[in-house]
Amino acid sequence: MLLSSVRTTIFCGCRSASKGFQYSNRSPQLRQWLVKRSQSTITAEAGASSTPAAAAVPNAATNRILGRWLLGCSGLVVGAVVLGGVTRLTESGLSMVDWHLVREMKPPQSQAEWEAEFSKYQQFPEFKIMNHDMTLPEFKFIFYMEWGHRMWGRLVGLAYILPTVYFWKKGYFTRSMKGKVLGLCGFVFFQGLLGWYMVKSGLEEKPESHDVPRVSQYRLSAHLGSALLLYCASLWTGLTLLLPTHKLAETQRLMQLRRFAKGTGGLVFLTALSGAFVAGLDAGLVYNSFPKMGERWIPDDLLAFSPALKNIFENPTTVQFDHRILAISSLTAITGLYMFSRRMMLPRRAKIAISLLTAMAYGQVALGISTLLLYVPTPLAATHQSGSVALLSLAIWVLAELRKMPK
Repeated sequence: MLLSSVRTTIFCGCRSASKGFQYSNRSPQLRQWLVKRSQSTITAEAGASSTPAAAAVPNAATNRILGRWLLGCSGLVVGAVVLGGVTRLTESGLSMVDWHLVREMKPPQSQAEWEAEFSKYQQFPEFKIMNHDMTLPEFKFIFYMEWGHRMWGRLVGLAYILPTVYFWKKGYFTRSMKGKVLGLCGFVFFQGLLGWYMVKSGLEEKPESHDVPRVSQYRLSAHLGSALLLYCASLWTGLTLLLPTHKLAETQRLMQLRRFAKGTGGLVFLTALSGAFVAGLDAGLVYNSFPKMGERWIPDDLLAFSPALKNIFENPTTVQFDHRILAISSLTAITGLYMFSRRMMLPRRAKIAISLLTAMAYGQVALGISTLLLYVPTPLAATHQSGSVALLSLAIWVLAELRKMPK
């Protein structure tokens, strides 16, 4: 307002000066210039004061906020995957026989509530066949394991949904980003439903089966696979928001490296997913030797089931054999990617990502062999599962470093 008043005063002075110039023909051009200048200045000042400044969002600062948020969400998903693996290894996943979105958030408090929960568990196959001599304190342990996993899943849902609502109202999302975050939030909800669908398969009575009660390996793989997809999508989106794109010359060798990296990442994902079938069938306890399976390179019962396709998903021997082959193939592909990349001029971050991916691949194979030879101890098996997520994370980082410049 003060600046506007000063401008008005100058304009009035110019008008007075122009009147004086009317009686003098010494400088008519100067008089016209002063009048026009003062009028245009006041018009611009009035327009600036009446029009509010437009919000500069989305921009680089908001992209950093969104990238860090998505990386945090992906970290929570990793926690859910690891906690789910420990729940599976401790055989705790079937301890909670009901599913309620809100009511089960509070565990039993009194002795009577614990006994009521324990009596419900006793009506299902796992207690009748495996845990018929279980005590109440032992039940509390497996109950709290499953309860913690479910509560962590709810935390993941809140971490996605609540910030999405806030950032949407603040205008931080571009049009394409809105579709991505809606897809991520919907996937979180689907993941929760899929988890309960998986648990239900282990609670069903199966009179025709004499095996120990366990969840369906198909549903377990779907549950883990959807969690890994959610993690990969969140991590990829977060990294592309945070990491600037390298200005790389689009050469033939670079395009080959990109395709090689994509294929390697897909192989790592498939290997991690095959681990769910190993866990679902307890296939890690079938042949605890390496590199041979027993006394043979190819075991006799590899195709024991009929039809032959059934062996891939239901025969523990075949499932372990497939997991070994996929793991060795992933290690070979990552080693080849490293060797191929060393012949190229790449940015420093890309070289670091590929080197870490290679080192993690060898460490993960060592963890897998150790887990097998030691008959799947829970801490080592959980570390091996966490290693698969770490390996997948590094593969995504490599892809983010090698991505094309946006058009």
